[in-house]
Amino acid sequence: MLYETILTRADRERYRAANLWPDRLLNDDLAVAVARSPDKTAITDARGSYTYTALHDAVDRCALGLLDLGVRRGDVVTVQMPNWNEFVIALLAIERIGAVINPIAPIFRQRELRSMLRLAQPVVAIVPAAFRGFVYPTMWEELRHDAPSLRTLVVVDGQESDGTTLSWHDLLARGAAQERYRPALDWLRPSPDDVSELIFTSGTTGEPKGVLHTANTLGSNVQAVIAGLGLTADDVIHMASTFAHQTGFLYGMRMVIQLGARGVYQDLWDATRFVELVDREGITFSMGATPFLSDILRAPNRAAHDLRSFRYFVCAGAPIPQPLADAVARELPCRLVPGWGMTENGLVTAVLPDDPAEKIVTSDGHPYPGMEVIVRDDERRPVPPGVEGELWARGAFTFAGYVQGRRFTEQFFDADGWFDTGDRARMDAAGYIRITGRTKDLIIRGGENIPVKEIEDVIIGHPKVRNVALVAVPDPRLGETACACIIPEPGETLTLEELRDYLAKQQVTRQFWPEHLLLLEEFPTTPSGKVQKFHLREMVRDRVGASR
Repeated sequence: MLYETILTRADRERYRAANLWPDRLLNDDLAVAVARSPDKTAITDARGSYTYTALHDAVDRCALGLLDLGVRRGDVVTVQMPNWNEFVIALLAIERIGAVINPIAPIFRQRELRSMLRLAQPVVAIVPAAFRGFVYPTMWEELRHDAPSLRTLVVVDGQESDGTTLSWHDLLARGAAQERYRPALDWLRPSPDDVSELIFTSGTTGEPKGVLHTANTLGSNVQAVIAGLGLTADDVIHMASTFAHQTGFLYGMRMVIQLGARGVYQDLWDATRFVELVDREGITFSMGATPFLSDILRAPNRAAHDLRSFRYFVCAGAPIPQPLADAVARELPCRLVPGWGMTENGLVTAVLPDDPAEKIVTSDGHPYPGMEVIVRDDERRPVPPGVEGELWARGAFTFAGYVQGRRFTEQFFDADGWFDTGDRARMDAAGYIRITGRTKDLIIRGGENIPVKEIEDVIIGHPKVRNVALVAVPDPRLGETACACIIPEPGETLTLEELRDYLAKQQVTRQFWPEHLLLLEEFPTTPSGKVQKFHLREMVRDRVGASR
C-alpha cells in the first residue's frame, strides 16, 4: 500500500542534521545486541524467554514465513495479541521485510475492528488462540467478510492449519524451510523513512484515526527517553500496558531492543506479581497510568520483597495526585516521571531526574530535545504563562500522517507545522506544561467554562473516592451541567449532598459543583488506561438523563 505522508524533504534534512533521527531500523539495533551479548536474555513473558541470538533466529524464520505467505513491502500485518514474546518477534519480522505492523489491543471486538480493518486493509492477521477466555479465531473468521484483503490468519498456540489459517508454529516452520533465502532478507531492507507502523488512536473522542509512523519518528522518541533517563543495556524494562498501545509499543518493545536491554512482560496487570518480578528480575523501569501506582502501593506482598532495583516509573495519561506522589516518595524506591504524549508523537514532555521535584505534582514536564509545544487561544495566538489554552506540538517525533490521507491529516496542522493535539494546557514561565483536559472535555455551564481537571483533582481528595471523571449533561436552561462519575473506595458509598458539602469545604466555586452523581464499579478505558469520556457521556445521558 502507498501512503500519503506529510514529512517533507526539509523535515528529513533538518532532523538528520540535528542528529534527532537515528536513521536506523530496529533490526539494526537487534544485530548490535546479538553481536555484543548473544547469550543475554532479551525478552521474558509468563510463557518463556528468548536470548538475543534465539530472538534473531526466530525473527528471520518469521520474516521468511511471512514472505512465503505473500506478504510484501508496504503490506499491512495486523497483530492483535497480548504482551507475549511472539509480539516482539512479529514486530521485528514485519519490519525486516518492509511491511507495516498494525497493532490492535486484545480488548477490541467486532464493532471496533470493522472500521480499523477497512482502513488498514491487512493481508495477514496474527492472533492468539484464546486469551482471558475469549476465542479469537472465531471472531476473526466472522471479520473476514469486512476485510477482503485478509488472506491468512496466523494463530499463536493454534493447533491446526488449513488454506487460510496457519498456526504460529507452522508459520515459523515454513520460514525454516526457506532458510536458504535468509541472506535475501537484507535485500528487502526498507528505508528508516518508510512507513513501518499503522496504529489507531485510543478512541477518547470516539473517532479512531490511523496514525502512520516511520522507524525515524518512532526511534527518535525512544532515543530521547533513553537519554533523558540515562538508561543503558543493563536496565531491565517492565511493561504491563498493552503492546498495541504506543506506550507498550515504544517503551516495552522498541526501547528494549534499541538499548539491547532485557524486557520483562505481563500480559495481565497484577501488582502482586509485579512486586515478585521486581525482586526476581531486578526490574529498573516501568511505565503506565496512575492506577498502576495505587495498586503497587496496596500490594499485600510489598514488604516481603526487595524492590531496590526499581528506579523509574513513567506515569502518563493523567496528572499524579499529591497524596499519591507523597506515598510513592515515602514507600517506593522509584522516581516518578510524569509525562504527556499521544499516539501521534509518543512521549513529548516529562519531568526528568534533574528537574525540580515539585514539578512532579504541578506539571506534566517540559519538551524533550527535538520537540516544541505552545499554548494558544481560539485564534491560534500564543497565550501568556499560566493561561489555559489549546496545546500544539511539533518536532522530530511527529507522525507521518493519518492513513485517511493527506487532506484529512492537514486539517490538524497549521502552515508552520504545528499539530493541534486536542488537549488543553497551561504553560509556566519555565516552559513546563500542565494538561487541563481535552478540548471536547469542556463543560460550558450557562456560558461559564467549568475547569474539568481542577474539579476532578479536588474530588479525588475525598476519602470515599477511588476515581472520578467529570462529564457534561445536556441541560435545557444552562446548556450543560456537570455529572461526577465516581468509583468509590471498596465498601463505601457517596451521595451528591455529601460531595457538594465536601466541595463547599474546599471552597470550590458553586457554579463548578456537579449537579449529578453516577456511582460506577469501573470506567470505560482505552488499552492504556485513559478514561473514554465519550462512553461516559453516553452512559450519563442514558442513566441520568432518563431520570430527570
